[in-house]
Formats: sequence, structure tokens, C-alpha cells
Amino acid sequence: MTHKKQHYLLNRAEEANVLLKEHLDQDQVVRVISHNDSDGISAAGVICNAISQEGGKFHVTLVPRLQDKVLDRLSQEKYKLFFFCDMGSGYVERIGRLNGQSIIADHHQTMDSTGDDEETVVHVNPHLFGLDGTRDVSASGVTYLTVKSFNKVELAGLALVGAFGDMQYANGFTGVNETILSEATEAGVVQQHEDLKISSKTEPLYKALAHTFQPAIPGISGNLEKSQAFLEKIGISYGIKFTDLANEEKDFLTEHLTRINPKIFDTVYSMPQEKPALRNLEKYAEILDACGKNKKYSVGLSICLGERDSAIAEGVEYLSKYQESLIKGIRWISREGSQEMDYVQYLYTEDKGNKKIMGTLASLGIELEILNPQKPVITLSRMHQDVKVSGRTTLEMTQKGVNLGFALEQAAKSFNGAGGGHNIAAGAMVPYKELENFKNLVNDIVGSQVS
Repeated sequence: MTHKKQHYLLNRAEEANVLLKEHLDQDQVVRVISHNDSDGISAAGVICNAISQEGGKFHVTLVPRLQDKVLDRLSQEKYKLFFFCDMGSGYVERIGRLNGQSIIADHHQTMDSTGDDEETVVHVNPHLFGLDGTRDVSASGVTYLTVKSFNKVELAGLALVGAFGDMQYANGFTGVNETILSEATEAGVVQQHEDLKISSKTEPLYKALAHTFQPAIPGISGNLEKSQAFLEKIGISYGIKFTDLANEEKDFLTEHLTRINPKIFDTVYSMPQEKPALRNLEKYAEILDACGKNKKYSVGLSICLGERDSAIAEGVEYLSKYQESLIKGIRWISREGSQEMDYVQYLYTEDKGNKKIMGTLASLGIELEILNPQKPVITLSRMHQDVKVSGRTTLEMTQKGVNLGFALEQAAKSFNGAGGGHNIAAGAMVPYKELENFKNLVNDIVGSQVS
């Protein structure tokens, strides 16, 4: 049955490919609009590389969310083809009113229109065919499917970078991601091996462990002092680099870390043809995420498009700064905790540094056992007259019925805001004056989902 669903999704992606090819054959400039996170930047990289390799032209913009004002601006543009990555499924009818034709390559839940009635839109989304866009395929994967007929298997690695960026790797890839991985492995684009998944093998060990957030090491990740204490306790010098350890010491360290989190020693996916800093797919995703968080979208996209040397150095520097900001953020949530309601818990900030990383802090707060895993975490960042909302929960809570994409979309809409996303992770924007009412409504909606 799953195979049949993937087949239907591929058929829809092929429709998109035919439309894209028509416009490229007519030498039209493709207008690309994508999300500014790791998956969105990867997706933009996939489509822009494909267009470029086919001899076509593109004009690309990365945005934090698809708001009415973005669509108002696009409605004034005279392009013949608009290509939306990692966004658009909540605005199908509005996109259908743009001047040109449109392709939507998204993996978020579809709330209203499926797009089947929109003659000018080809809507490619796993949810339309009963597949899970939270786990089975990311936006970069959906975008990869739309260019698959161009024989672009070398872009499969970048499609999986986006999947890592959207946290879709848990105990292995599933669904469409697994299919893409098989193709990439068979073609030699991606290789796999077992290894210790710490953030760096070349910086002092205590920093490398404290900077390891995927997978998180409870009691160590985000805490330099506890990382030092852990290494001292097991008798390994905290200032030494992993590469300088003797083989027995490496095994000893691995053994102690896997007791804390078995996932710390797991399959590592790499692209052997890539530059060293980008070879590890997870590290590549983290660099793109850091570019996005620092609003340096063009740097992230340059890395994906192969405009390399200075962009990679900048990206690595942004990652280093991002890791430091996560350490400060983890200290903050450890100190302050969350505001708990009956069914959800909240983190609120007006701090400029924390605002960039609230969604990640919510996920880490649960993983590092700082916050209550039995209640979804809703983060609230004050932005002048509005509040930016991010919601995160666990797979276990979604299995009990929690759907944050639906909860945030419904609650935000009630107060003239906008929201949506996945069952496990979602976002919204709401007016600040309605904040307390919004919080209460989200709590009620989640309560109804789990009761």
C-alpha cells in the first residue's frame, strides 16, 4: 500500500516536472520562493541546481514564512512559473490567483484546499496521498522528486541534507527518504558507516561533547562544565582532541557515552565527493540551519549551489556562534523552566539572542530532560506588535493524538494570525494583544486532542 502511495506522489511530481520543462524549453526565468531553514535552503538548492544544469535561469528568494504580504508582492510580478519549496500548501487558492502557473513542493499538512481544482497549480505534497510529511520526506526530498526525470541523482545527497535539517532521521530513514537514500547509495553519491556522532573530532573534547546536540547527550550537551566533569570522572583529559586519543581511549569514551544515549554511536551518512566540511550530511544540515538562524540565507544557498570557499568558511563560523547561543539558551531554560498549563507548557522571551533559537531550545529542552516531555512546548517570541510561535513535541505525544500543526493553525486563525506545520513541530504568528487568549485556546485544543 505504501508503495502505491509513493507511486501516486511520483506521478504528481512528474506532472510538475513536465510543467517545469515546458517553461525551461521556452527560456522562461523560474521564480523560486523557499523557506529559510535548513530544509528550505536545501530544497532551493535542489531546484536551483537542477534548473541551472538544464541551462535555465531562476530568481530565488528565501523567506521565514509565506505571509499575505509576500503573496501580495508576488502577485505584482510577471513571471510565467512560480516554484514554492517548503511552503505553499496552506495558500493553494491564493497561489492559484498569481499571474503565472505554479508548482508547490511542500511537506506540511494541507489545511484547506488540496489544489485539485486549481488549473494553474501543480501541488506536490505527500499528505495528499496518505504519506507522512513529518517523517517520510522533507521539502528538499519532494523538490528532488520533481526534478528526478532530469536524472539528477547527484542531488539526492542534498535532498537528504534537508531531511536531516527537519529532524526526519530517527532510528533510520523511512518512506520516500529511504527510497532516495537507496538511489543515492547505489549511485555512490552517499556512503554509510558506523561512527561516534560527536560535533567535532578536532576541537577539545569537552567542547565537542557540549556542542553535540544531534543526538543530544543528557547532562552534557549544552553544558561545558558538566562535559568537563564527565571526562574527568572517566579519566580522560578534557582538553585533548578525539583524534589524539589512543584507540582504547576512543572505545572507552564511546562505551560511556552510549550508556547515556545509545544513538551517539550510529550510522553516519556522507558524500565522498564533497568538501571536508560538508561531507557529513548532518553537519551540512547544521551549517545551513546556522546560516538560516543568522539570517545569512544567501551564504547557505551559495554553499548549496557550489559557490564555495568563502561561503563554507562563513557557514562554519555561523555554526560555531549558533552552538554558543544554544549553550546560553540551555542555561536559560534550565534556570527559568517553563510555564505549565494543563496540557501544554510555554517559554516566553523578548531576548534578541533567544528569539532566533526558540524552536531548537524547545526540542532540546525535551531531549535533555529539562522540560516535561508529557506536554508540548510552545515558545513565544515577542516581535513588536506580534508574537512568533514555535511548537515542539515528541513522537509519543503525537501517537496519543497531539497535532501541533492543526492546533496552532486553528488557534492563530481565531485571532487573525496564521499558523500550521506538522503534528510534531509547527509555527504561527499572532497579535501580542491576544497572547493570553491564544495560549488558553492552544491549551484547550491540545487537551481535546489527547482526551
